[in-house]
Amino acid sequence: MEPTPLRKKVLLLPNFITAFGLACGLFAIFRMALTPISEVDAPFLTEIAGILLIAALCDILDGAVARAMKAESEFGGLFDSLADSISFGVAPAVIALKSIPFISEGKENFFLMAAAMIFSLCGVLRLVRFNVQAQRDKGDEELLLVAKKFFTGLPIPGGAACALSLTLLLALPEVQKILGLSAEGRGWLLGSALVLLGYVMISRWKFPSVKTLRVPVGSFERVFLLALVAVCILFGLVFYFPFIFFAVSWGYFLMSWGVSLFRRFTSTKEEQIADDSDEEDPFV
Repeated sequence: MEPTPLRKKVLLLPNFITAFGLACGLFAIFRMALTPISEVDAPFLTEIAGILLIAALCDILDGAVARAMKAESEFGGLFDSLADSISFGVAPAVIALKSIPFISEGKENFFLMAAAMIFSLCGVLRLVRFNVQAQRDKGDEELLLVAKKFFTGLPIPGGAACALSLTLLLALPEVQKILGLSAEGRGWLLGSALVLLGYVMISRWKFPSVKTLRVPVGSFERVFLLALVAVCILFGLVFYFPFIFFAVSWGYFLMSWGVSLFRRFTSTKEEQIADDSDEEDPFV
């Protein structure tokens, strides 16, 4: 039976959102490549960060729209992963490389380049593992429920947010003055962070999914408190975007890793073996 025109439109919409997010990632890469390094300052990086945040929003929307319209497909899943590998795997690494004005071609330059390559490679490997596990879990309700609650390894959008927010923070003149870092020092710090994020993305540490977080709002005071927090975050994003962006992205990273460490050290040996045996690691 030939699909109706309405069905074709339904299938097109999620992929269009994915394509728009990919276009945002490509725009960020090409814009960085065409901009002289002398013009790569904090305001410019803030604009680039805004573009990649739009790509992150598209990454959330395409899956939600596909599920709501029952238009999920193997093509859409692969397209989404390829788009993520560029927007969140390659783009943050390119931005980090272009943000450091090295005085000379030395060890710091090579280290940052190697760290950016490690970050991008680990991001792609993270997506490959996610797709393999999604195919394996298909049809198993118990595994699907666990996969919805926890990610194995830091999700690549989270890794991109951490890398991008640190890049933007280190580009602020006031932060450079407080820390007293030279361009070489910033390169070492940023490169070390990229290596750490790459490792955590392909690790087996469990990171909670933001989509499954539930906040009870059984009273007026709680609703008012949530509204107040939302307004404060909005105010911070408008006037102190680099600091709020850094606090939110690295706060999620550190808190999630802390919870994983706590679970690891407080669980019994039998529970650890059971957790590790629940999923077959595609890397092995």
